[in-house]
Formats: sequence, structure tokens, C-alpha cells
Amino acid sequence: MARVTQEYNTAYAAGTALPTSSPMVRQTNLSLVLRHLRDHASQSRADIAEVTGLHRATVSNLVSELLDRRLVREVDTEHVGAIGRPRRPLALHGAHVGALGLEINVDYISVHGSDLSGRVLVERRVGFDTIAGGPDRALRVLSQMALEAVETMERAEAVPAGVGVALPGLVDVARGVVTFAPNLGWRDLPLAERLSAALGPWSVPVSVDNDANLAAVAEHTSGVAAGTPHLVYLTGEVGVGGGIFVDGRLLRGADGFSGEVGHLPVDPAGARCGCGRHGCWETKVGLAALVRLAMPDQAYQPADLPVSDPEERATEIARGLAEGDRQMMNAVAQVGRWLGLGGSILANLFNPRVIVVGGYFATLAEWLLPHAQAELERLVVARSASQCRFVASNLGFGAASRGAASMVVNRLIDHPTMIMDSLPRLSAI
Repeated sequence: MARVTQEYNTAYAAGTALPTSSPMVRQTNLSLVLRHLRDHASQSRADIAEVTGLHRATVSNLVSELLDRRLVREVDTEHVGAIGRPRRPLALHGAHVGALGLEINVDYISVHGSDLSGRVLVERRVGFDTIAGGPDRALRVLSQMALEAVETMERAEAVPAGVGVALPGLVDVARGVVTFAPNLGWRDLPLAERLSAALGPWSVPVSVDNDANLAAVAEHTSGVAAGTPHLVYLTGEVGVGGGIFVDGRLLRGADGFSGEVGHLPVDPAGARCGCGRHGCWETKVGLAALVRLAMPDQAYQPADLPVSDPEERATEIARGLAEGDRQMMNAVAQVGRWLGLGGSILANLFNPRVIVVGGYFATLAEWLLPHAQAELERLVVARSASQCRFVASNLGFGAASRGAASMVVNRLIDHPTMIMDSLPRLSAI
């Protein structure tokens, strides 16, 4: 057994599989097939065998099992070679297996539900003052939206096999506990446990993670820089967080708290941040900071107060910029330079190929990013040797909830027997 375990660990690290019959290796081989089909639109059994290194007979047996469970499907027959030899390509299916992603932020709650193949079943975002309501009311609203989403997905005959929740703050991912969310005013909140209880009869695993981490997962999976192994994602909300991919893997750090880039100290004499310190990067580039500079007649002066729906406010500023509003132009230039300064710190630390910006950063990208890119290039140490560039996300303000659903799908693909063993239970609900 020790020998098999050692061989399994070696194969897992190398991304290959072993031709043994142990349950652990069966799961690994099933996962290899599903992961390959997730990353490639359609592939034949022969293609899968060639790429994964599995024997064709092994692939055939695995595919038969996945077809029986409706996790993959055969698509139109193709012909290859001079004599038109037919083959039956396969594609990821799983239309009956759902993944639900939720995001709760300073001023909204969003929902994204999909099936295993990525088909969107429900997508919704509502304005919500999370700070004023406190954690109890926020959890009631979040739970209600989750229940409504589950019912919608059930009507589409896809039962969620997992729920992921994104929020701006430090999260103990293993326990599903919000350790500290400064912009929400939450500490030591057992969010996963409380949401699980609220879901009642839909007894599915609930995971919780930082919003920027999950948005980065969405970007890495299906965004403008999908598949880029070295990538940084920045949220563009009232707060600013970061998700960092190094060598194709999400960087979490020793305690899972990496990516708190909004609290980089960039101006010791600057404004007070929601975290209690002064001069954090998000006090220079967060949406509340831009609103104070671009629209000083508005009531959102304190740095710790939310603005109205962030997408609406960003669109309002975009209209002013398009009309040539001088104050807004100056405000965006100033924020853009601060964005480039912080970006240069990240470029010097992690050497990413791209820094993907989401939220309001993406909405205002055509005015904001030229200033940010110029400042990054001026300050980055590598200068001409560095090819790092800012790019705008195309996933909108729902990137984190989409990433929360993607994380559920990724876990299911990594542990396919979890789906397969639970399908009878799920179909009975």
C-alpha cells in the first residue's frame, strides 16, 4: 500500500496517471479525463489517451462510466485520415449537476449558478447596504437569494452539488470562517456553518473564500487572460483586493491570507482606511476615493462609507469622461497613477505577465489604464525586460460569484467520485 501511495503522489505531482485499480487512482484517472475535457472543447478517446498517457482500454472504461453518469456526452462524429476513419468526440456534460456561486460585498449581493459544463442557469445582482444591515440581516438576505437560486436551478434539472461564497476580507477557508472583513465590519463569522443551516433540505457543501481570489479563478478559467500562468487580478470596488496566480496556481500564502494588496501602505500620511491604518492603496484607488475626487458634491466623503451601486456610479463617471468633464478627467488621471504605482509593486514582487483589472477599473479602462500603464513602466525595476501590462476584465461586476461557482466545479472535477457517489441522493431531493 505504501508503494502505491508513493507512486500515486509522484504521478499526481507530474499530472499523469497510474494503471492500477485502487480507488484513489480511479478517482485520479476520472479527474484527468474530466479536466482534459473541461480545457478542450471536444476530444476523442484516442486524443485523451494520447494526452493523459492512459491506455486506450483504460480510457474507454473510464469514459463508459462517465457516460453512464451523464458527466460527459458524445458529440457529432468526425472523420480523420485519408479513408475517413470515424471517431466520436466527447465533451463535458453534467447538465444535471450544478454549482452555485454567491458574492456579498459592501453594496450588493450577486448570484451565479451554472452546471458542470459551464451553462449559466441563474445570474442576478441586487443592491444591498451590507454595513447598515449587519451580519445577521446580510445572512438572511444571502440565504434567501441562495434558496431562490437553488429552486431556479432545480427547475432546470441541475441540483447544486456545492455552494461557494465570495466576500472582501480575510477568510479561514478550511473552516469557512470570515476572520476579518474590514469594509463589512465583520470578525470571526462562521459563514459556511450559518449558510449551510439556512439552506435546510439542500444539504450541500458550502465553502467561503476571498472575493479577489475567486474572481482571479474566474479570470484564469474563462477571462481575457484565461490560461495565463502568471496573473494578478485586482478588484475595482469600494475596497481593492488581489488574486495572484503563479505557475498556474492560486497563491494563498502560509495562512491563506495572501492577496490583501489593497492594504499595501503607499502613503503614511494618507487617509484612514477601513482596516484602521492610514494610507492604504485602496484609499487611493478604491471607488469611494474616485467618487470623492471626481464628484466632490456627492455625499460619499468618508472613506469607510459605501457608494451607491458601483456599476451605476462607474457608468455615471464614464458618461462624464466621454463628455470631457475636466474634473473627472483629472480625478481618473490621479487614480490611474496610483493604480500604476501599486501595480509596479506587484510586478516587482511577482513578475506577472498581466494585471487584470475588474469592477470599476474595467468600466473606466480606456481613461484609467493609459495612466496606470505609464506609471507601471516608469517604476518597475525590470523596465524593458518586463512585459507586464494592465488589461481590463470582460466578466463585469459578477466575476467573484462566477469564480465561486468555478471553484465548486474545479473541486468536483478534482474529486469526481464525490459527484458520482452522490448522484442518487441529489436526484432524490
